[in-house]
Amino acid sequence: MLRVGVFGVGHLGKFHLNNWKEINDVTLTGFYDPDDATSADVISKYGLKRFDTVDSLLDECDAADIIAPTSFHYDLCKTAITKGKHVFVEKPLANTMDEARELVKLAKEANIKFQVGHVERFNPAFLSLKGIALEPMFIEVHRLAQFNPRGTDVSVILDLMIHDIDIILSLINSNVKSISANGVAVMSDTPDIANVRIEFDNSCVANLTSSRISMKKMRKMRLFQKDAYIGIDFLEKKTEVIKLNTPADKNVFTFDIETNNGKKTIAIANPVVEDGNAIKMELQAFYNAIVNNTKTAVTVIDGFRAMDVAHQILEKIGHKHAG
Repeated sequence: MLRVGVFGVGHLGKFHLNNWKEINDVTLTGFYDPDDATSADVISKYGLKRFDTVDSLLDECDAADIIAPTSFHYDLCKTAITKGKHVFVEKPLANTMDEARELVKLAKEANIKFQVGHVERFNPAFLSLKGIALEPMFIEVHRLAQFNPRGTDVSVILDLMIHDIDIILSLINSNVKSISANGVAVMSDTPDIANVRIEFDNSCVANLTSSRISMKKMRKMRLFQKDAYIGIDFLEKKTEVIKLNTPADKNVFTFDIETNNGKKTIAIANPVVEDGNAIKMELQAFYNAIVNNTKTAVTVIDGFRAMDVAHQILEKIGHKHAG
């Protein structure tokens, strides 16, 4: 039985509590949250024990699930790692790159399982493409959200865009060559809308737009590669693949087009998107990595790489404003 302690039981923390309760062979030891009203609500609804200190909860659990605000990630993760506990921490990994580097070092030295909560890796729409070779050379992303004061302790880059940065880095087996970016702070003290262009050494280009002051929600990624277009709708949980038809293609709609090189047959497919709870799946993956002693689905290095690109973007935006 894996004993899990939850650190931070606010809005997202309650989703974690609900999902941990559905995973077999897991027991919730209790939680730590300095907010009395939030804690009272959790005690009433879940019947969980509230621990007065971080150390006292860590001493009674095997793994720490950290959903506290980003500014607390480093201290909580460091304390957990020092005590030899496995760690799941919400994105972004830490508040600063120095903190992130230290956590990478500590996690490696402690030989514990460490997973970062980049939940879109477990989005059913993205998972439906597992059997398709994804080798994009151009990527277009739009992630738009309505304004919510919760989460504005970090910029839209670290709040929203980092999801797409992580997905893109997981797809592109190449180093970042250059980044250009523009961003504007509208409703908070940090950028609320941003447009970014990332160029990779293999010539792939990714254009990303993120906003948390939109009238409508959108979470779409479009991948363009040799002989294929792949559309992913993370919000509506839909995917589409438009490609040159091959004998192996089944259950696809086809039509012919005339090109300079003769007639070609185009296939349009909508891969089956299974129902799935992304948060439960990422927590289950963390549990599996611990009990099977396997690599975590989103490693501390993955979290570091996404943060590194995000901070390079913030630096570009900051320099533009300063200049």
